[in-house]
Amino acid sequence: MALKLEEREITTGLRFPEGPIALKDGSVLVVEIWGGTLTRVMPDGTKQVVGELGGGPNGAAIGPDGKCYVCNNGGFEWTTATDGFARPIARAKTYKSGSIQRVDLNTGAVEVLYTHCNGETLKGPNDIVFDSKGGFWFTDYGKNYGRVMDRGALFYARTDGSLIKEAAFPMITPNGVGLSPDEHTLYVAESDTCRLWSFPITGEGELDKSPWPSPFGGTFVYAPADRYKRFDSLALEANGNICVATLVHGGISVISPKGELVEFYEAPEGYCTNICFGGEDMRTAFITMSGYGRLVAAKWPRPGLALNDPLTAKG
Repeated sequence: MALKLEEREITTGLRFPEGPIALKDGSVLVVEIWGGTLTRVMPDGTKQVVGELGGGPNGAAIGPDGKCYVCNNGGFEWTTATDGFARPIARAKTYKSGSIQRVDLNTGAVEVLYTHCNGETLKGPNDIVFDSKGGFWFTDYGKNYGRVMDRGALFYARTDGSLIKEAAFPMITPNGVGLSPDEHTLYVAESDTCRLWSFPITGEGELDKSPWPSPFGGTFVYAPADRYKRFDSLALEANGNICVATLVHGGISVISPKGELVEFYEAPEGYCTNICFGGEDMRTAFITMSGYGRLVAAKWPRPGLALNDPLTAKG
């Protein structure tokens, strides 16, 4: 049975928000994929554009240097229903490639850190998580255009530009990515297959990949069987549960590391795209409801996992 999110709206009018980051001062950073910006939402709901990123800023995380690292998917074409509900429908006509960008939160200056790996362009970087050593894992969703789909991949990179490596390929629309509390396991959610996968981490950007039948070496964790859904971004609870933002039948799927569905929290719209944790006890969930451009907060039953950065609520 689906549980209802008891949400409090922080703001609305965002242009397809994603990548929430709860900061110590009570504000929340989000990217606006359609708007091409990194935006700070204050506790009273007012919005401040931090940086103009262009393309399609998709996932974001604070690095060890206090700057914001953004997965930019290169942009989409969009459609809007009569009630204002927005959704992406195709690769942007202006699309060139995806990239990893770095944003100075004090000045708004934007740098492009990576556009290629081993001579191959990044297609549609999507979600990102930092480890305790200061490197980051990120997913590349791929890109769809006409009858063609660029398959996705999982990458690892350093913040100084000295290393980017492909860790797993080919994946089908890899989206959310997160680390277990002990950082021994990496979790990745695929959107189109609506599957959650795991990988044991063996070194810097190195994974212990399973042999066939997984084409990319992941270990299957969970997929819903009750109705059609799609997975988006994710965050972890301090106890190791994986909270996956879920599309179509929108909400948050809470999955144990053993692959059991703990709870499903139903959202009021189908584009429930991302979740992060903050607040004094890490029991406030900040959730992006992207179709209608909303950022909401909800009291969470358990503490979220503190992230590896200097600016979040428990960093």
